[in-house]
Amino acid sequence: MGTAVSSKTPRVRAPELPPKFHWLNTDRPLRLKELRGRVVLLDFWTYCCINCLHVLPDLKYLEDKYRDSLTVIGVHTAKFANEQALDNVRRAILRHDIDHPVIVDESHTIWQSYAIRAWPTLVLIDPDGYYVGHASGEGNRDLLDQLIGELVASQRTQGRPIPAGLLTRLEKAAAPPTPLAFPGKVITDGNRLFVSDSSHHRIVTSSLDGSSHEIIGSGTPGWRDGSFEEAEFWAPQGLALAGDGRTLFVCDTENHLLRKVDLVSCQVSTLAGTGEQSLGYGQVEGPGLEIPLSSPWDAVMVDDLLYVAMAGSHQIWKCDPRSGRISTFAGNGHESTLNGTRDSSAFAQPSGITTDGHRLFVADSESSSVRTVGIAEDLTALLCGSGDLFGFGDQDGVGEGVLLQHPLGVHWDGKTLWLADTYNHKIKRIDPKSRRCETLTGHVDSGYLDGELAEARFWEPAGLWCHGDRIYIADTNNHAIRVIDLSARRVSTLKVRGLCAPGFCFPDSA
Repeated sequence: MGTAVSSKTPRVRAPELPPKFHWLNTDRPLRLKELRGRVVLLDFWTYCCINCLHVLPDLKYLEDKYRDSLTVIGVHTAKFANEQALDNVRRAILRHDIDHPVIVDESHTIWQSYAIRAWPTLVLIDPDGYYVGHASGEGNRDLLDQLIGELVASQRTQGRPIPAGLLTRLEKAAAPPTPLAFPGKVITDGNRLFVSDSSHHRIVTSSLDGSSHEIIGSGTPGWRDGSFEEAEFWAPQGLALAGDGRTLFVCDTENHLLRKVDLVSCQVSTLAGTGEQSLGYGQVEGPGLEIPLSSPWDAVMVDDLLYVAMAGSHQIWKCDPRSGRISTFAGNGHESTLNGTRDSSAFAQPSGITTDGHRLFVADSESSSVRTVGIAEDLTALLCGSGDLFGFGDQDGVGEGVLLQHPLGVHWDGKTLWLADTYNHKIKRIDPKSRRCETLTGHVDSGYLDGELAEARFWEPAGLWCHGDRIYIADTNNHAIRVIDLSARRVSTLKVRGLCAPGFCFPDSA
């Protein structure tokens, strides 16, 4: 995708960064001219974009390898209106553990000055401040590694000094520990809640009243099978329970794995994935442990089969936990909004999935829509939302007349389809028959407020589950599990007694 970096690009001075834009992870605005002598890599990204998130490990690798000679600067250029807010970008930096400086690109000013056309795009600038070239999309680490190495070697061969790196002021240094950190998804079996405590790299189980809890995972990011205390996850998201309630399936998102948790023997194992991200398109089928995956984000069980919203490859996959075999189920692997047969259809970062037993309901986040996929019937369709990659907003209505903004969570409770309209900070309900979508609670301005439905505020809720007259919500940016009492029409916050962040204990946790 995009244009590869070329050292033959005409020698042009890189446009200077605007002097008065907001910066994060640094104590002052930066200028390219003060970085002369160092190689600079600009990362044009937006935090909704799965492809941008896939580039972050490459950036960490390059930063570590060339720490004495390379400066990486993130240029956050928003796609969605919600992503333009400074505090939302700050939360994204914390959630994804970004350590390099980030400038918030207002009105796409820097984007336009560099003639950028796609997220992500990496721009390389030489030690003299000249534009070397750009690389769009994923999979460019080796090429960038080679070119950065050549620029650094040339600098040293000429005997030119390389200035010291920046003294950064990281956002996480001012972020206090919290019992939950950016929880992504929540489900219940009627007796327990299961929460993906995503940025603590673990799963938390809790009684419905929060009086007791159990932790699955050490809290250290990594890939390790074993006991609940030994197991390691990396930013887990979606959760699904087997029909007998004895097994929990986990979308281990940044490990690109599906994990299996035996709730009886208290053991974690790997069901599918190799630990390497898949970069391919098209249809695949085979033994799960031999096939690479790409950012599995949510999952649901149907008749003992696991259906997975594979956000990174823009597809729906199917896995048989008994045989361990996995295959693509819907989507051609290209990011788009095509409907038709399952193989010919195209999705845009599907991030939530649920079912009524006959079809799958998919929160297709980058198209700001809810899609359906037939299980027996070979057909996909648009349920509500514009169905366009840039058709987003906040408007209740019917079918294509509905506007949503990057929804991440969806759950069918047998009567109603509930939706976490994430970037609108709202909880909405959908009637699949009439295709009518309407707001239940929340406000387009983010916040944290319990109380009557009309008053309640959320901050980028990403997952939800309805059981009886309660809706449990993973209120991601508020680091909280919120509870809607549909009978009382009120919102409250679930307090999990004794729950602490890994390595911390809080005075009120006893």
